Amino acid sequence: MPATIRQLEIFNAVVESGQVTKAAKKLFLTQSAVSLALNEMENQLGGALFDRSGRTLELNDRGRFFLPLSREIIDKLEDLNNLMNEKDGKFAGSLNLVASSTLGNYVLPYLITAFKNMHPDVHINMLVYNTKTAEKLIVNRAVDLGFVEGEVNNEQIVVQEWFRDELVLICRPEKSNNIAPVCDVTTDLKKFKWVMREPGSGTAQTFKSILGKYVTDLNVVMELGHTEAIKKAVEAGAGVGCLSKLTVCRAISRGWLQQIPLFGANTERQLSIIQHKNKAKTRLINEFLDFCFLLSGCSEGQSCLSSPEEFQKLVMQFTDKK
Repeated sequence: MPATIRQLEIFNAVVESGQVTKAAKKLFLTQSAVSLALNEMENQLGGALFDRSGRTLELNDRGRFFLPLSREIIDKLEDLNNLMNEKDGKFAGSLNLVASSTLGNYVLPYLITAFKNMHPDVHINMLVYNTKTAEKLIVNRAVDLGFVEGEVNNEQIVVQEWFRDELVLICRPEKSNNIAPVCDVTTDLKKFKWVMREPGSGTAQTFKSILGKYVTDLNVVMELGHTEAIKKAVEAGAGVGCLSKLTVCRAISRGWLQQIPLFGANTERQLSIIQHKNKAKTRLINEFLDFCFLLSGCSEGQSCLSSPEEFQKLVMQFTDKK
């Protein structure tokens, strides 16, 4: 007897929660019902899918092989339901998004809010991770769309260029730091103490890619996993940083940080939208993508991307037009 859709849903819930008890609460089932469904499915598939340690369940090699296949089946069923249930002019359902730090914290919240105002029956969940983690979530079909800053090279992923961003050097605005008013990539980078994003971040990846040989043997005093942490460390005088202009424009305009003009390199980068190549594009996904590209495609939208406050005003204008 083959595994059922309900068993696959239970299996995925247990994987996500790590425990039968938590999965049962999430699915509104009894613990015994979840355990029975798992045991039956493992018997039907010819062996265990989990290693059991007390109450904790961890995927074994068979389970890790089975997980993406089960998610693909559930995704296709969900796509089918969404395609059949969407009605003209009305959008309902849920979108699961993942965004890397800059986009997730400084751009997507405005877009999601405006889209929700236009389509109140749509539910949107968004995770914020670095580019490498976002890529893994797309490959594993854990989310519908990804918004990333770094390069993605995976044959299972379709990459669409969205808009361009600029990386800027920042420091604490105090003369006592003896920081030069300009920075030449060929001579000045190694003079500074650096506060950097963690490995795997799109910002760190782009910084190293653009500046190449000039960023070897830098004096990196900190590696931090969040943009705001870097801004605070730089503001406190720990060193200089390199971040998206989107994330620091407000702090620069208010005098909390100072931009260091950089010569000898083009620090623009491409921001992209990614999704699994086999993911069905429902009307809801297409509507959200159209909204994202409408904003980034106009010249007014491009100029506003340097200021989240101005970007929010533009988003609301599009909301009113819709």
